[in-house]
Amino acid sequence: MQQPTLFDLIDLARASGEILRAGYGQDHQVHYKGLIDLVTEVDRNSENMLLERIRARFPQDAIITEESGRFEGETGCSWIIDPLDGTVNFAHGVPIFAVSIAYSVNREVRMGVVYDPLRDECFSAERGKGAWLNGLPISPSVETNLQKALLVTGFSYDPAIRDRNLPYFVQLVKKAQAVRRMGSAALDLSYVACGRLDGYWEMQLKSWDIAAAGLIAQESGALVTDMDGNPDFMRPPYGAVAANAALHAALLAELKNVEDNE
Repeated sequence: MQQPTLFDLIDLARASGEILRAGYGQDHQVHYKGLIDLVTEVDRNSENMLLERIRARFPQDAIITEESGRFEGETGCSWIIDPLDGTVNFAHGVPIFAVSIAYSVNREVRMGVVYDPLRDECFSAERGKGAWLNGLPISPSVETNLQKALLVTGFSYDPAIRDRNLPYFVQLVKKAQAVRRMGSAALDLSYVACGRLDGYWEMQLKSWDIAAAGLIAQESGALVTDMDGNPDFMRPPYGAVAANAALHAALLAELKNVEDNE
């Protein structure tokens, strides 16, 4: 059974990134999947290219994508794809978005790539071998003091889930140095992996949001768990907390403190 290499994933991500870069700053055909959750023709063009290339080389693998859903396979291997993470940013001309590609074998993510086409920054990881940014090893921040930590979170397009995150945000914006909301879970986790951001939490994502970036953060040396501190974050509801081990404990304690006081 033929399997891809990490370089295959990087090549696909860069090809997808070319589509995103070419479409950035243009007028777009915007369609709404929900009240505020949108998709553009660039999402679909990026995804269609990825589907075509993956099917041509690995026709028996399953593919899980944000826009087209799931295509069943026969090998136990799956591609988990977000062709444009940060669509709202992209549609508004905000230069924070990426393509995310992960490859799993028997439900374990083995390789992941997150590519930011505007900065030409390619984050990648292979399980057990480390994580890299444009080929150079990366590691998370060593900050252990929550008061000095720059955190990041995201808010769901589902109003009920969004509202559940507001108490966490209020608590942590008081406790941390600052809290950012960048609009791309894949880049949030990748920035934790390379130490630009100290910690991350987010509730109820989708598998394609965190499959690649979660592995990248893990392989960089960050601790990544679900919102309850369990190691298997790659299962519904796909919540995640990520930071170095000491800061992770402090961040998780604050999140639990909010829950206990509700």
